Amino acid sequence: MGCQSKENGQNENVGSNGKEKEHPRPSLSKVCPPVPARPQRFNRPNLAQMTQGKVMMSLGHYTKGASWEELIQACIQSFDAEGCVCGSSHLMNITLTMHRLLMSSSDLLEKLISLYPLPSRPNALSLICYFIRYWIQEFWTMFRLHSSLSDSMEQFQDLVRDQGQERLCPLLQTKWINDRHWSQKPSQRIKANSSKKRKVSLLFDHLEPIELAEHLTYLEFKSFCRISFADYQNYIRSCCMKDNPMMERSITLCNGISQWVQLMVLSRPTAQLRAEVFTKFIHVAQSLHLMHNFNTLMAVVGGLCHSSISRLKETSLHVSHEVTKVLNEMTDLLSSCRNYDNYRQVYSRCAGFKIPILGVHLKDLISVNEAMSDYVEDNKVNVQKLQALYNHINELIQLQQITPQLDANKDLVHLLTLSLDLYYTDDEIYELSYTREPKNSKAPPATPSRPPVVVEWASGVAPKPDPKTISKHVQRMVDSVFKNYDHDENGYISQGDFEKIAASFPFSFCVMDKEKEGLISREEITAYFMRASVICSKLGLGFVHNFQETTYMKPTFCDNCSGFLWGVIKQGYRCRDCGMNCHRLCKDQVAFECKKNAKGSSTSEGPLTPGSTPGTTGGPEGAERQIFTLSATLPSHISLYLCLLPVCKVKPILDSPKLYHSMW
Repeated sequence: MGCQSKENGQNENVGSNGKEKEHPRPSLSKVCPPVPARPQRFNRPNLAQMTQGKVMMSLGHYTKGASWEELIQACIQSFDAEGCVCGSSHLMNITLTMHRLLMSSSDLLEKLISLYPLPSRPNALSLICYFIRYWIQEFWTMFRLHSSLSDSMEQFQDLVRDQGQERLCPLLQTKWINDRHWSQKPSQRIKANSSKKRKVSLLFDHLEPIELAEHLTYLEFKSFCRISFADYQNYIRSCCMKDNPMMERSITLCNGISQWVQLMVLSRPTAQLRAEVFTKFIHVAQSLHLMHNFNTLMAVVGGLCHSSISRLKETSLHVSHEVTKVLNEMTDLLSSCRNYDNYRQVYSRCAGFKIPILGVHLKDLISVNEAMSDYVEDNKVNVQKLQALYNHINELIQLQQITPQLDANKDLVHLLTLSLDLYYTDDEIYELSYTREPKNSKAPPATPSRPPVVVEWASGVAPKPDPKTISKHVQRMVDSVFKNYDHDENGYISQGDFEKIAASFPFSFCVMDKEKEGLISREEITAYFMRASVICSKLGLGFVHNFQETTYMKPTFCDNCSGFLWGVIKQGYRCRDCGMNCHRLCKDQVAFECKKNAKGSSTSEGPLTPGSTPGTTGGPEGAERQIFTLSATLPSHISLYLCLLPVCKVKPILDSPKLYHSMW
């Protein structure tokens, strides 16, 4: 199959400067309890894995530009008569990857094939075939995703046979690509631990900050590894997330984490409890910093510094000075001052595993693309620009090869994944913040923290909730719950266990209907979380009904199937908001949107709307019972990424305050 240059591995580890020296990290203030560092799991890279800095290979006379014909000829001349790469393959890799910014792969292949035949150079055909074989082997995904390339290759094989060079046809084979396993992708290399021997709690209040940070890092790394070379190129071309689902997924995860941090703090009814959650997330941020997971670190710190949290004066009184000091150090690290200079310095000193702040590096790609022209004088390709973009992207791709040794529990991953699938609007988060601590609060001004100025790079469309994905997440989470809490294996868990599990989410969503006194069935839990998820939102704002089991004193018919509600007591279910009646089996199949009866809602129990004034029931702090609207709109303030398109919504119900005392 030919041979490769010995320099190939060194040349193409773009971003490696050949040094393994580790620089000390800037120390963060210690907050009790201390966060244990795990350097043996994150800071032992080998030489081929290091990605510090960008190595700019010499382009020789191509620095001033080159035509496509000159670049193709240079690539062909990189092979000797035996098919081995002579010297560096850097220019070949730039040509084979970055040409897509200026022309299609099919056009490049046609230019290559057009060089044949060359009577003056009888060995030219062999060199062309060696180059094409290199293209197929090193960048096989192009041929997998674009069938036109394989079709053109078959036509070229026919041309080679016609010239009596059938011995070269095996070099041009692409059929083996269809049998190649996608599992070789970096995202498949990291697996969650699904061992039944390891019994764990699914409650976040039982998780240490380092454990929560590890599970967030697991999700972040999986998402980061799914972004391909072509995804980065598509973003450079369009400067938005349209038709780029892998980057959309990364946006969704980061925004979900940032929202989840805010909501977990705001879900607590008292200032003391909110401060405890705030402090715990500071510990999580410290752990993320030790793991070099800067992208999730930005999401967590961005959530803690969001104005809906920073305005909580009463809460800030219960936050220690040491915690505030650490937060300020974190915001300094992530500050956008001097083009994120503090972050860039720390990032460049990190060897081995690390997850960059993706938005910062994508901003660099856009800057290079806009600052340098595609072509220079005489309509020659600007090879320097292609190299600069290639080095930036290749550094990010190389980071996907460094797999962390994370002990992530599969069940916790399922629960965390579902909890991050729920979306709120910025207005709804502010509404909850003002409900917890109204403007007229008499608490003294809070010690100000410096929120990081986060980068807004994704000026595109926010991804809509995918019903199939949400349904899969719900089913996996329910399976995990029953594996860990259904000790009798009878298909039920206790009401107490369910309330603790539900408390791991920022809010509960409806009153559970128990088939057996004190027990919750698998079907009820599944319906509960499906009700809460955005899968229900496809039917529009306010679709979800607030059903309650009811005893009817006069004959009543089901509004869903028109059947009679039989029985002496508890004949069916009635929506507390719109008054709809239905059978037990019909309530999960209702296809009518909930239309609230505004006249029937009281001041204490009615829902809060964006234009209403938050209120309480008159009880002690934490006794309020309110409804907030969920939406798949990704918030513009807290998000690391600017997502503009509002989509569909679903309404949950804030349950009784006792649930929140069991959280964390």
